[in-house]
Amino acid sequence: MELIEAEEDDLDTLVDYWYSLARAMESYDELNKLVYTDIDEVSDDGFRAHLDDDEITDYLVIHEGETIGFVTLREGHHSSRQYSRYLRIVNLAIDESHRNRGHGTNVIERVEEIAREMGCDHLKVSCEWHNEGARRFYRDTEFRPKQVDYAQPLE
Repeated sequence: MELIEAEEDDLDTLVDYWYSLARAMESYDELNKLVYTDIDEVSDDGFRAHLDDDEITDYLVIHEGETIGFVTLREGHHSSRQYSRYLRIVNLAIDESHRNRGHGTNVIERVEEIAREMGCDHLKVSCEWHNEGARRFYRDTEFRPKQVDYAQPLE
């Protein structure tokens, strides 16, 4: 398994993976409801902006020459804290047909290496509260609960 930094030619692939991930997240909370009814409505502008942003990088997850997922990483800083430089996993998706084979764990291990190379001292990730599979995966890969996000719709 390897992570290959996404390029402009990969934007459609990133949008496909993101849309699939975002659709799956809709079932966890009404605040995840997409405005798009079809993938053809989704612009690649968000991922295109990542190409020019030094703090955000998208990678394709490649296994035996085949793209099986993607991961989006964003660098951040908390200058007032001892653990001040972090790498946040913004998105992580592995094709359903390739799950439970160690690919996600391999991605986390590679992300740890990238973070160390960047001089980061910790990783961060968030997942949906009711997504027990994601919560178990992150606990199994040695993440620990640190903070809870709350959301309130303003209607």
